[in-house]
Amino acid sequence: MSALVDALVIVAIAALVIVRQFRASRVDTDRRWGLLPAVLAVMALREPHLLDAHHVPASAVILGAELLVGLATGVGWAWTTRIGVEPDGAVWSRSTRSSVGVWILGPGLRAGLFALGVLFGVHQDSSALLPALAGTLLVRSGILIWRARRLDRSPVPGPAYGEQTVRTTWKERV
Repeated sequence: MSALVDALVIVAIAALVIVRQFRASRVDTDRRWGLLPAVLAVMALREPHLLDAHHVPASAVILGAELLVGLATGVGWAWTTRIGVEPDGAVWSRSTRSSVGVWILGPGLRAGLFALGVLFGVHQDSSALLPALAGTLLVRSGILIWRARRLDRSPVPGPAYGEQTVRTTWKERV
């Protein structure tokens, strides 16, 4: 796959994920949450130039650091996401302003790693970003599902006759 296609895939997925994260969305613990990260990982591993042939150890270290940054971004993103339970037991999530900081810091660190690779003369293909993005999405989804399963989702009984209707929703705060 060409570098242009890789770049377009990365930008499209990042834009979709960033836009969707600030809308309240239902956390479905039964969904196939690992499918998109698996597709991204397969796309990355199919590329023959994932590592620079002339600087294999240096490019492997940079790729490993990129993966660690991606995993840390996923952890930070998951823990800065607010989770709430509706009275019917449905779990919802929505990113907070702190998530914006995570999304600024993560790509900033990745840009720094890319600059470090350029400084050492290591050629980095755009497919090297795909495993980090896959790791980010996988870790974020896994932690959110784990947090959602820990919540008490028992339905709140309706009010008795003559009582005021009070809709209480427990929200986890970050």
